[in-house]
Amino acid sequence: MVSTQQRVYRFGVDEHGTDVTEGASSMNYTLGGKGANLAEMARIGLPVPPGFTITCQTCVEYSGANNTWPDGALDEIAQAEDDLERRMGKKLGDPNDPLLVSVRSGAPFSMPGMMDTVLNLGLNDESVQGLIKQTENPRFAWDSYRRFIQMFSNVVLDVDADLFENAITQKKVVAGVRNDSDLSAEDLEELVAEFKEIFSSHVSAEIHPELVVDGEVCFPSDPSLQLRLAIQAVFGSWMNERAILYRKQHAISDDLGTAVNVQVMVFGNKGETSATGVAFTRNPADGTKEFYGDFLVNAQGEDVVAGIRNTEPITDLKKTPGLEEAGAELEQVFVTLENHYRDMCDIEFTIEQGKLWMLQTRVGKRTATAALRIAIEMVEEGLITRDEAVSRIDPSQLDQLLHPQFDTTAKVDILARGLNASPGAAVGKVVFSSDDAVASAEAGEPCILVRWETNPDDLKGMVAAEGILTSHGGKTSHAAVIARGMGTPCVCGVESFRIDAAKKEVRVEGTDTVLHEGDMISIDGAQGIVVLGAVPLVSAELSGDLETILSWADDIRRDASFGHLVGVRANADNPEDAKLSRELGAEAIGLCRTEHMFLGDRKQIIQTFILTDESDVRQHALADLLSVQTKDFLEMFREMDGKNVIVRLLDPPLHEFLDDPRALEVEIARAEAEGATAEELAPKRALLRRIDGMIESNPMLGLRGVRLSIVFPDLPLMQVRAIASAAATLKAQGLDPRPEIMVPLVSMTSELAQLRSVIERVIDDVERENTVELDIPIGTMIELPRACVTANEIAQHADFFSFGTNDLTQTTFGFSRDDAESKFIPIYLHRHVLESNPFETIDDGVVSLVKMAVDRGRSTNPKLDLGVCGEHGGDPRSIKKLYKAGVDYVSCSPYRVPIARLAAAQAKLSDR
Repeated sequence: MVSTQQRVYRFGVDEHGTDVTEGASSMNYTLGGKGANLAEMARIGLPVPPGFTITCQTCVEYSGANNTWPDGALDEIAQAEDDLERRMGKKLGDPNDPLLVSVRSGAPFSMPGMMDTVLNLGLNDESVQGLIKQTENPRFAWDSYRRFIQMFSNVVLDVDADLFENAITQKKVVAGVRNDSDLSAEDLEELVAEFKEIFSSHVSAEIHPELVVDGEVCFPSDPSLQLRLAIQAVFGSWMNERAILYRKQHAISDDLGTAVNVQVMVFGNKGETSATGVAFTRNPADGTKEFYGDFLVNAQGEDVVAGIRNTEPITDLKKTPGLEEAGAELEQVFVTLENHYRDMCDIEFTIEQGKLWMLQTRVGKRTATAALRIAIEMVEEGLITRDEAVSRIDPSQLDQLLHPQFDTTAKVDILARGLNASPGAAVGKVVFSSDDAVASAEAGEPCILVRWETNPDDLKGMVAAEGILTSHGGKTSHAAVIARGMGTPCVCGVESFRIDAAKKEVRVEGTDTVLHEGDMISIDGAQGIVVLGAVPLVSAELSGDLETILSWADDIRRDASFGHLVGVRANADNPEDAKLSRELGAEAIGLCRTEHMFLGDRKQIIQTFILTDESDVRQHALADLLSVQTKDFLEMFREMDGKNVIVRLLDPPLHEFLDDPRALEVEIARAEAEGATAEELAPKRALLRRIDGMIESNPMLGLRGVRLSIVFPDLPLMQVRAIASAAATLKAQGLDPRPEIMVPLVSMTSELAQLRSVIERVIDDVERENTVELDIPIGTMIELPRACVTANEIAQHADFFSFGTNDLTQTTFGFSRDDAESKFIPIYLHRHVLESNPFETIDDGVVSLVKMAVDRGRSTNPKLDLGVCGEHGGDPRSIKKLYKAGVDYVSCSPYRVPIARLAAAQAKLSDR
């Protein structure tokens, strides 16, 4: 049965100048972002070269059927091809006046540079003569033809691009010229012949029998075959390594597919009245309201983003002779697009002999700094509302603003300057390849990836590196765009760097400095500077635009007129982290892990308690623990005066506080080899036996949490007394301490009921001893499936639930987190057994358990306070799911508090 699904959509005008566009900007998932926006620009009357779009669904069907075309798809494409030829009054391959097209990818979400493009399609030995005839410019025609063969061969048939670049380099040497643009028409015609020979020598006849003519592989001359192969290559690029990695980095599904846009070519390389460029309606680096971007005269679009020529700033376009009118028109288009989309737009354009053509627009990628400034200014300008402004900021981008910057008090000797492509500062060792960057990161050594210019294949190295530096390319080059999207510091266009990647060295022009692999450098992507050596870095502070957006987000979170209120707390175990949490906007401490208070010198005290058999020694250790714990809580509660602090009783298995038994075993063996007597070694051997006797087969499901408190009741008695005593002391001083006590790992109602009675008895004792009244809520950490199922019973003995989603994920899946993440989760993600790491973004099955516990808990205790203190509390996607589950607050590490504040507001808005 032939599908009735429409696979091809037209855009642009017909032969009478009438708009025949079939798509719209709302069809991103069908036409891809590029196709949808081309259609939208055509609809609002902007100059768009006509074309057609093949849908994302066609790509999915093609890829899913082992690269076999769906029934009827090729017929529909052929009809669209005929329709485009009729609209343009030209034919592909025409020897007199040929139609030439571009074939470009267009996914539903922007993936700059990740997939493939073919330009100048439709040229062959006959049609190139027609192009010469029409343009009266042989050099332009032969240059277009050699570009087409080079790009088609590499993109469609995977012929090594260096083979063509080497041929060009050799031709320039023979011709005695320095630049590609200095080659003559005759030189380029000879290159076309050489390129076709390279093609024939490096394409397999067995794999591509359709390219065999008279027993030899030949570059295809049939435009319809060229088009089909190019479309197939673009579809295939959806699953290339760099595209898969990019989607993983940006949480884009592999199931969406890419559309293909076939569009009439316009040329920016037809002389000095032609140009091409990439621009933004505002500055994507800092948000300044200014036209921002690059252009090149007499060039094609790939020349701009590839960074092979240094560009001119977009503000100079309307001052360039022959381009003044098009430059002024482009500025009007900027205003039209920004008002239409109500957002900063990213634009690609070409000027062909003075005529402006719009090739693409999309909502532009920007740094966190720019996103905040643009959102606030657009609210002030009346373009968007505050709610829209809050919704537009990517919470994960806020990490950029919390990244280190150069310490302003440090003396800095600038080695070189480039373009400030992506803000933030980075320090690391110089590496010259993506593989070396990955290796360096895996070895725990921060690095700076130094390249002439990056390309999409460098993505893995760009992800691994602390910072990126290129000697060529502008602010819209591949390196700049990708770095901004990832929040990685980047300096582009450092022209004084003479990079020799083969020798792994950089000579800095104008100096005697030579950098070698492994040398330490620092870069500042906001200033565009490079410094030799390591510059001290400082953390950024919350202020200005970020505080404005976060205050708007806080208003939304706390707005009782819609949805439920959602708080943001912090996980903090010491006064310093508590102070930082308050500064970053935390409303309370959602988790204070007391086991973190037993480190350093105090480890010996807890070890003594665990290992001794003598009652008086154990009581003395408990007294010491009580003293230090009371001091800890005094400082914590004083720092958080007037704000809640949930203190979790001791959770880990006791053996985690003991020395490594294998290290002790080695110590004994070494001492024995050095002549120690059995009597001398007896205490250590006894210690080893005791430690070995405490080791469990599966400690995370063993003697820990509430079980530890029941088996060793002196521990919770000591901890509760320390908490209550600290609160009583501060209350006597006129302060307002608000501790809450959390019992971990409860699975049975009786566990909590028994321990609660013990906790209440200790609190009562402290109240009598200090003649003070204490209000200390008692709750539990829900981290086991049985606790979720029986939450209605447990809630009768709890003032609050705090979901420990890390352990709840482990116990729901039956995964050991450390083992799973290191051994099989990467394989599961690669093979799509899992779509995301459940320890990073909470799994829907785990959310269902949370929702069950929320509903059941509130059914018996309507006043039950419900929060999340697992690491998912700082993950934006998880926060959205948890909000729907009905939790009252999330708690996360201090530096993720700003992210959680924003994400919680967005979760509430999206649910409205």
